[in-house]
Amino acid sequence: MFDSVGSPLTWGLFLAGILFLLALDLGLFHRQAHRVSMREAAVWSVIWVVLSLCFNAYVWQSFGDAAGLQFLSAYLIEKALSVDNIFVFIVLFRYMKIPPEHLHRVLFAGILGALVLRAIFIIAGLALIELFTWTIYLFGGFLLYTGIRLLFVDDGDDEEEAGAVAEDNWVKKTVEKWFRVTREYEGPRFFVHRQGKLFVTTLFVTLLMVETADVMFALDSIPAIFGISTDPFIVFTSNVCAVMGLRAMFFLLENIIDRFYYLKYGLGLVLSFVGVKMLLAEGFGSWLPAYHIPIGWSLGGVAVLLVGSIVVSLMLPPPKK
Repeated sequence: MFDSVGSPLTWGLFLAGILFLLALDLGLFHRQAHRVSMREAAVWSVIWVVLSLCFNAYVWQSFGDAAGLQFLSAYLIEKALSVDNIFVFIVLFRYMKIPPEHLHRVLFAGILGALVLRAIFIIAGLALIELFTWTIYLFGGFLLYTGIRLLFVDDGDDEEEAGAVAEDNWVKKTVEKWFRVTREYEGPRFFVHRQGKLFVTTLFVTLLMVETADVMFALDSIPAIFGISTDPFIVFTSNVCAVMGLRAMFFLLENIIDRFYYLKYGLGLVLSFVGVKMLLAEGFGSWLPAYHIPIGWSLGGVAVLLVGSIVVSLMLPPPKK
């Protein structure tokens, strides 16, 4: 149904490689529960970025400049949007009082679920675009609205919303209502048996809350990637490469994420730009002919906005409240 640069063999090799890396990560490097240090997080962050860029080089070499630029643009956008995920994850983990040595287990399982859920979102979104062209206007308008909202939302409102995700999470309340939930943590386990009865642990409840938060963020990130490319292989692989490094980035930014105060404005401009790009690419009949912004200009604009907002965040202190 979808045109894609990726052949079945290419898809199979990519998925096999991802599964191998996940097995290697959990089975060899993180077999024992431990607190991830800043140094370890930095090393793994570099590893995931290098692997992603190597795959980007393969896409560039195998499928041409356009595919390579699309992958890099989509990867940068998804990577930047992951910072918002991390902020909410920090709030969730602090609220649930997750022991530091078990954070990696939750994030690992959360990424496995995120990969499956995002694959479903991507397939569903592309199917809608394939069947109903007008959904492009819907996605573009939604991105434009989200971007403008990021530009004008107050930081206090942002923190309040993140706190509400934890305190009023309907997933947490539903699980506690319908399942037996342990009051204490049971090590890194998600399920335990007591007196012949199955209990879900608080760690499992936290995992479901993380998955719910990721689904909410995917509603922004997936349409943003559609603004760059509608090739399933480019969309999925760039998304996966960005998500795979999310755990390491979490531990790297956990204690310094407040320094990136102005990044949200860069993200707001990026989402607004992508939304406008989607709308221009479709045009508005005779009133406004379709115009495709060159992918090179798109990549340059995204990079300048994101890097610029990070530099400003590091140079200027956040405004006093």
